[in-house]
Amino acid sequence: MQRAAFNRAIADADPAAIAPLLARDAVIVMGTDSAVVTGRNAQLTIWKREFAAPDRTIYTRLPHSVEASPVQPIALEHGHWEGVTASGTTLASGSYCAKWREIAGAWVIEAEIYLTLA
Repeated sequence: MQRAAFNRAIADADPAAIAPLLARDAVIVMGTDSAVVTGRNAQLTIWKREFAAPDRTIYTRLPHSVEASPVQPIALEHGHWEGVTASGTTLASGSYCAKWREIAGAWVIEAEIYLTLA
């Protein structure tokens, strides 16, 4: 899958590299306020705003497991996430789950949900 590419795109503040990793109707449920953001374009708008912040937060996801379906081109990823400012302060961290789908030979995120634990 493409988790390393997504982490690299966030670190590089590169929304163009994030776009092909998201399904057109991708859904994300944020960790702290449970805000729901639907659609690739809406998520890219949020990333662009994040990247423009003076001391922006760099989010990293570390997968602990990935379970691929034997009957459909889908997979579920579980792991730990962390948000660290560019100056090195950890703002938050927790657990996440992401559902991926293989479309035309490429894995894209259909849905992500985040739980803030610290």
